[in-house]
Amino acid sequence: MTTIVHVLRHGEVHNPEGILYGRLPGFRLSGRGQRQALTVAEALAGHQIVHVVASPLQRAQETATPIADAHRLDVATDERLIEAGNQFEGKRVAVGDGALRQPRHWPKLVNPFKPSWGEPYVEIAHRMLGAIHRARVEAEGFEALCVSHQLPIWTLRRFLERRVLWHDPRQRQCSLASLTSLVFEGDRLDRIVYSEPAGYTDPKVTGA
Repeated sequence: MTTIVHVLRHGEVHNPEGILYGRLPGFRLSGRGQRQALTVAEALAGHQIVHVVASPLQRAQETATPIADAHRLDVATDERLIEAGNQFEGKRVAVGDGALRQPRHWPKLVNPFKPSWGEPYVEIAHRMLGAIHRARVEAEGFEALCVSHQLPIWTLRRFLERRVLWHDPRQRQCSLASLTSLVFEGDRLDRIVYSEPAGYTDPKVTGA
């Protein structure tokens, strides 16, 4: 029995200050982000989606809503889909300015393999995998949609592809409103399909 779990990164966020917003409340989709969510809803209109679940953060819930509406479903919430914890949350972290220029923050950068500045990659992978399998069970034989965030989605993909979890953020294949679709045969992952129904965006976009 084939079941597909689509893992969707939320759309663009209204973030005029360019901070790393992480798990902070109140960060909503921008106008472009709303259009991206509608584009994904149109792309998935002909799919047999029977379960929609999202991270509790506002941007993920707003991205999930038009897709759930198109399939006459409610948006469920799973805390395990939330953005990764990060000690630089609420700060500007672009190269050359912001928190990274301040020596008091440098001890947070001592171990990029864990990483030392936030939630360990292995913990992100395990919680995401739990949420994915819960969605697979809910949609058995059909399709589910899980809305999450760039780092958790990319970490999950690397985990499933048996790659090391630490990585260069500039190399993530996880554009805004992109789909990382997990195709299961029974409870076995058969393949991963990546697509960008709303188009490509630079993975260095601040936030996630």
